[in-house]
Amino acid sequence: MSKRRPNIPGQHRSPTPAPSRRGFLKGSAALAGAYWLGPNLMVGGRAIAAPIAGGTLDPTLVPKYRAPLVKPPAFRRDGKIKRTGGKNSDYYEIAMRQFQQQILPAGTAPMTTVWSYGPAKATTVDLANGFFYPAFTVENKWQKPAVVKWVNGLVDDMGNPLPHLLPVDQTLHWANPPGPRDMRGTSQEPYTGPVPMVTHVHGAHTTEESDGYPEAWYLPAGAVANYTTGTYFDIFSDEVDDDAFGDGYATFTYPNDQRATTLWYHDHTLGMTRVNVYAGPAGFWLIRGGPDDEVLDSRDGAQAILPGPAPDTFIDPFGTYYEIPIAIQDRSFDADGGLFYPDNRAFFEDLEPDQLQIPFIPDVACDGLPSDVPPIWLPEFFGNMMVVNGQTWPFLDVEQRRYRLRLLNGCNSRFLILQFSDPNVAVWQIGAEGGFLPAPVDVNGAAGGRILMAPAERADVIVDFTNVPAGTPVTLMNLGPDEPFGGGVPGVDFDPADPDSTGQVMEFRVMPAATIDTTTPPQFLQFPAVPAIDALAPVRPVSLNEEESKTVRVVTDVDGNVVLACDNPSAEAFGPTAALLGTLNPDNTGKPLLWNDPITENPLLGATETWEIENFTADAHPIHIHLVQFQVVGREAFGGGLSVAGSNAPLPTETGYKDTVISYPGETTRVQARFDIAGRYVWHCHIVEHEDNEMMRPYDIVDDDHDDGDREDGDREDGDREDGDD
Repeated sequence: MSKRRPNIPGQHRSPTPAPSRRGFLKGSAALAGAYWLGPNLMVGGRAIAAPIAGGTLDPTLVPKYRAPLVKPPAFRRDGKIKRTGGKNSDYYEIAMRQFQQQILPAGTAPMTTVWSYGPAKATTVDLANGFFYPAFTVENKWQKPAVVKWVNGLVDDMGNPLPHLLPVDQTLHWANPPGPRDMRGTSQEPYTGPVPMVTHVHGAHTTEESDGYPEAWYLPAGAVANYTTGTYFDIFSDEVDDDAFGDGYATFTYPNDQRATTLWYHDHTLGMTRVNVYAGPAGFWLIRGGPDDEVLDSRDGAQAILPGPAPDTFIDPFGTYYEIPIAIQDRSFDADGGLFYPDNRAFFEDLEPDQLQIPFIPDVACDGLPSDVPPIWLPEFFGNMMVVNGQTWPFLDVEQRRYRLRLLNGCNSRFLILQFSDPNVAVWQIGAEGGFLPAPVDVNGAAGGRILMAPAERADVIVDFTNVPAGTPVTLMNLGPDEPFGGGVPGVDFDPADPDSTGQVMEFRVMPAATIDTTTPPQFLQFPAVPAIDALAPVRPVSLNEEESKTVRVVTDVDGNVVLACDNPSAEAFGPTAALLGTLNPDNTGKPLLWNDPITENPLLGATETWEIENFTADAHPIHIHLVQFQVVGREAFGGGLSVAGSNAPLPTETGYKDTVISYPGETTRVQARFDIAGRYVWHCHIVEHEDNEMMRPYDIVDDDHDDGDREDGDREDGDREDGDD
């Protein structure tokens, strides 16, 4: 949500960023005479970029490549559920708890207090007992359901609810456990009560009550006496016949009937996902088997061999595995080892808190109207250190052979552009969020060795170190920007990440192969076909929008303070104050809508639709639609012309199924999905700071044979909502 020049129809690259306060200060600190010739080369001996602001721990003082990469093992199931006339299910009891972990290098910084998921019955909370950030992987077999009892275990040793580790803005439209629930609050102070949670398996194909609906949150057991539970926690509890919902827990069922793929799970609580996920709780959810997991060797038609094995339930996080899940996140820290996340809006403006002299919600602003500026919420946040599988800048010993890496961009706001420092590393992408691509993509040939990943996107890649000389250290670099992304080329359209901090992700140390690599060369992998796009599917236009303040107008005074200036003709609207989804006005401009506005997306059960996502904002947004796996139809700049992605057709890495798509500024992005389970779900931007401040909307899949018009929405401010209203 940085301020950018308008997109010019037909241009091939993203617009050059206009100098926001934050961008100007960052650029003015750079030394002249340094410019990029490519991803690894500079002139002038210095990089343009510099470490971005964060906590009290300077990223340049944190040594890199000290700790071996942790390979999260698989969860041990708690048992099986036998169902008469149905499929037996794997059963898990998984709790979110607070503990300490050595994220920063041992001996150089203290441990960090984090949250994550682990076995609910564990009496000791550490790696040996199944608790780690990121959480262990849930391994699933195709069409074998999994039932998970998700427990909110954020309590101390005495069972008392713990407060949040990070500042929660109570003026957003958020869970608001003190009440009125699922509405805006008025206090400008960070929330200090018990922490709500509700887990979403990102990309799961399941019924509405098991999807992790943002208003279905709940508190630790015993905490409801002085607080409440989410609106839809009560609704779903009333609609489900058994004890799936109870004090401090919710039990969700996942059919696992979709294509074999890489999913992940994380918290999804209304208005506070950004701080809940930043505190740690997330993990991989893999589905294996089925007809879409049958890969052949095109040379002889025999079954292909992919790199493996993957980490299993034997807790050996440093064992020898050739299939490895890798979660990449950016974080900032304080000198005491604690996670840093800003507690004031001034941070985003590159100001000290006392320099931002404006009224915040609910104080009076211009024209006697209340302010619409949240005091704590940030439009985006970028950490200044890279964390991979729960450690800053780890290393991995690899052999001269092929590996399968399941990559996840788990950052809050940061787009990643990944590239290996050694061109001898061969990279092939074989899958995305919805399973295998129609054909393997030679990343070195098709994309110059670069893998673009928006927040929440996954890339299933085969990385071949065979031709890298033994003893060579290979860096996984990040060429994405330390600011909002709008498309384009690193070093041309934007400054790449600071090469001394966020421009490095992890290190691979190449050793001789221990055994002969018998896996199938990626170019010979033959995957199951992906169905063709339905050209006759009805089209549904939707919009992405951002807002500046309607009541706070500001100027910058001679001392650099940003001050309220209601009657000054030079004053500008303060912003951005929110990001919103919506529909279109009759003149094809964006019509922003709030979370509580009447539902406008209501596909019929079993219908296939093409959604046209019109991006009226200044930046790219990763758009995630719950429940469905969709196909990317293509993109087009407003008024015609080539997309900033370089082609109006889907990129080669987007030609399979996906659940998250990048929508570029000034463009229409088209995706197509079949909506096959009736119920209420959501779609949203997966820049979680945006998601938490109105860039999320519910949508209904409508079954004509089922009338849920009498469903009560509890004590929300839109209790008289007309579901399905256009």
